[in-house]
Amino acid sequence: MTPLFRKFLGINWILFINMILLLSWGVYAIYNASSFREGEALASKWRDQVMWGGVGLVGFFIAALIDYRWLRWGAPFLYVAGILGLVLVMKFAPEIKGAKSWIDLGPVNFQGSQLAIVATIVALAVILGDLHRIFPAFRHHWLRLAVAGVVSSVPMLMVLKEPDLGSALVYGPVVVSMLLVGNIPFRYLITMFLAVMCVIPIAYFFGLKPYQKKRVEVFIAMLANEKVNIQNEAYMADKIQIAVGSAGFEGKGPLSVKTEDPLTKERRSIHRSFYSATESINDFIYSVIVEEFGFRGGLMQILGTALLLLQCVFVAFYARDNLGRLIVVGVVGMQFAHAMQNMGMNVLMMPITGLPLPFISYGGTFLIMCMFLMGLVQSVWVHRNLSPVKKSASSSSRRNEVEEDDEF
Repeated sequence: MTPLFRKFLGINWILFINMILLLSWGVYAIYNASSFREGEALASKWRDQVMWGGVGLVGFFIAALIDYRWLRWGAPFLYVAGILGLVLVMKFAPEIKGAKSWIDLGPVNFQGSQLAIVATIVALAVILGDLHRIFPAFRHHWLRLAVAGVVSSVPMLMVLKEPDLGSALVYGPVVVSMLLVGNIPFRYLITMFLAVMCVIPIAYFFGLKPYQKKRVEVFIAMLANEKVNIQNEAYMADKIQIAVGSAGFEGKGPLSVKTEDPLTKERRSIHRSFYSATESINDFIYSVIVEEFGFRGGLMQILGTALLLLQCVFVAFYARDNLGRLIVVGVVGMQFAHAMQNMGMNVLMMPITGLPLPFISYGGTFLIMCMFLMGLVQSVWVHRNLSPVKKSASSSSRRNEVEEDDEF
């Protein structure tokens, strides 16, 4: 048996099946949200999602079968590529609804923020997990914390400048979760937390665009049951509320069969009548799922995502070093932030931000990046144990690494 085939057999197949089931469920949700839009070139979007899933699988297996430790040398190049991607978006991306978020490359829209968050996760994992071993000067906790802060702040501020508030907010859970696992003393984290809390009001009043502030204000007003303008800034929030609230336990059925008019054969579900063509398959895909499949469909989506994240946490516990553990934790933080924000805004538990749902929302760049990250998680699992030869040769050095980790 070749080493490569042994690695292939060592993949966590339960986690892999969970990912494929979520991807398949997403394709079906996109079909329900777009198959009726024949005149808008969207009826075949579910086929495009299958194609991007196939491309993502190639990246998944490449990342899974190659030892993740190559990232300690590849992280600087990946980080620079992520920053360059954001620069290209800022320079050449067309302005749509007041934001520059992606570049149209023909068959796919390149979204620089997706590459940047992947690069940031990898860079932080190396800084917090391995940098003190490569350069002894970084044994000082405050120095590693400072470098991690700069490395994560640069892409986050560039994304916020696009402006893309949703993608910028993802950095919060990612950075916090990785710092908690990155052997940084708690007193440093408390100091950083207090500093961030002082900056948030300044960022809100001086950093956000007027329409972004309006979304927060509408969210707070609707929570307080106050009157809002449903013909203007609260239009989509109102339609989401009706779609989710009218679904019931079973929903309106696949392709909204229960809402079909017996005379005109017209299906009058909310997402078919009021959602825009692109938003129904992307930002608001979860409300489409709830409207079509009801409470049980929405609950199934939550359970599927939660199971995926819990299995990733299980992988983190079995990582052979802190670098692998940090990679997995960063992936979990990123996936959790996307899922929480997307599903939260689709049930009006959070302000509306343009953030896709992992493995469910339509999108080539985002899906490929998610599958690549899951491949890194699988690499941590596949390489969690050294081979007998390497283990005997490096047992003492690995014991020293563990002792170093304990010191931090």
